[in-house]
Amino acid sequence: MLIIIIGVVVAVLVIGGGAAAWFLTRSHGEEEEGGAPATRKEAPKVAPTFLPMENMVVNLADPGGDRFAQIGITLELEDAKTAEQVKLYLPTIRSGILMLVSQRTSSELLVREGKEKLAADIRREVSRPLGYSVPTERERARAAEADQDGEAEDRPARKRTERNPVLRVLFSNFIIQ
Repeated sequence: MLIIIIGVVVAVLVIGGGAAAWFLTRSHGEEEEGGAPATRKEAPKVAPTFLPMENMVVNLADPGGDRFAQIGITLELEDAKTAEQVKLYLPTIRSGILMLVSQRTSSELLVREGKEKLAADIRREVSRPLGYSVPTERERARAAEADQDGEAEDRPARKRTERNPVLRVLFSNFIIQ
């Protein structure tokens, strides 16, 4: 009877050990294959910070000067620290944005491409006082052309720049009259 009990205990231990080994190797295999690891903790993602700006009313550069735009802008920023930095430069940023919009015509701003170009220009204007640069479309096109022509190898390597904390420019309202 004692031999049977010892045999059952040994069998349970062997089966339990095999099952534990199988589970451990299976979860390790998922980690290597890119599956969700069971034990590794991922860095928590920080939600972006949104900084709404006051609505702006701007005369447009149309002939006759009788058209104007009312624009509401919300900035999507990387974190609250960046929002505080932007608030310090807000008068300068607002002035730059007003200058940018006042150079546009209503026909430019009525099409999606015009709004996207304006948003990119505003992002550049907001990033400038913070010490970041956003390449213009022309600079990006030249760089892409140089890469295709093979000229990129002739130039010295560019310095690696930090990621711009101004993620996007969002329009909360856009009225042209």
